[in-house]
Amino acid sequence: MNDLSDGELFLQVEEHLKCSEQNWLLGAGISFDANLPLMYPLTNKVKTDMEASHKKLYEDIITPLFEELPEKCHIEHVLSHLGDYAALAERNKEKKIVIRGTEVELATLEEVHNSILESISNVIRCGYVEDKDGNKVNEGKLDAPIVDIESHLEFIDTLFNHASAGVHERRKTVNIFTTNYDTLLEDALALNKVPYWDGFAGGAVAHRTQRYGEPAPTNGQRANLIKMHGSIDWFLCDKGYVWRVRNNDRYPKVDRRVLIYPQATKYIATQQDPFSSQFDLFRKSLNSRQSNTLAVCGYSFGDDHINNEIEFALSKEENKTVLLAFLECRDEIPVCLEKWRNSSFGSRVLIASLHGLYVGSQGPFKRKDDDDYWWTFKGVTSVLRNGCEV
Repeated sequence: MNDLSDGELFLQVEEHLKCSEQNWLLGAGISFDANLPLMYPLTNKVKTDMEASHKKLYEDIITPLFEELPEKCHIEHVLSHLGDYAALAERNKEKKIVIRGTEVELATLEEVHNSILESISNVIRCGYVEDKDGNKVNEGKLDAPIVDIESHLEFIDTLFNHASAGVHERRKTVNIFTTNYDTLLEDALALNKVPYWDGFAGGAVAHRTQRYGEPAPTNGQRANLIKMHGSIDWFLCDKGYVWRVRNNDRYPKVDRRVLIYPQATKYIATQQDPFSSQFDLFRKSLNSRQSNTLAVCGYSFGDDHINNEIEFALSKEENKTVLLAFLECRDEIPVCLEKWRNSSFGSRVLIASLHGLYVGSQGPFKRKDDDDYWWTFKGVTSVLRNGCEV
């Protein structure tokens, strides 16, 4: 690596983005320009909405849960905590649990859980923007959303329709993994006429067919879209089936709840659990004896489950997967990435950051003199289209 010039290092980035086996992991950061909140603004908005619409539940359960958790917790942590309490209450003969001295019934825990999921769904459908101090800047309504798909459209168009000569012909189906609940990626794929598979069969109303352990089908689709944390249009019916349903549809006529990870332990243990199958597909995509790229954008490496899968795959000697992380790294590199780049497989860890390119333990190598915004969603799209030249 020491023998390579800075220019050759940047050419490596371009080559990895042309890899015939290509996987993307996209997090909440890619939806920032779409007027969708990151996790902490989302948490603020959900807390405000829950206090207004479910004041007693908010005061009796949600506030105590936040008080139990670390200061920097967000709404997914609260959902996990609720799931754990629900599992304990399920085993209790009286179907109750005590939260900070107050007895709470299982049915109430489930009501809170479902109310939070509904609130999250509404925020994601409408759009919500805060400034850096937590003050509301803009807020959409169900009849007047402010969600903007333009950045997603451009990224998908560039990834699938503007690849370098010869790449499209030899590239296998691209796996797009996302932790986001919104539908912008699948909408952008459809609007760009890119055929894709997402584990469902049907049209606007569809049923989930993917089961744990099954590989993604090979039906000629150009993309596999795997939503690792569920979606605002996924619903679980009382028979245990998972449906994709349009907003405001009154059918299938069942007692539905939106499916956003993490769910109660009782559901996670079932054979129809979509989240286990999503992570299984992720695990399989990371294991390759051929050249294989995992490109990451908008994900801050805050999910231990995902990070553990990446580390386990990269640490295998026979694995040739390269991690290419587009990440701000304004103050410091996330702990797990710092560990990986200084490990035995560090040469397969590349970080495109605000300060330049890190390759294993070396760097940053600068592309430009001042701050470099190639780590943003729009920046990644530009690199895909134009290469690494400034």
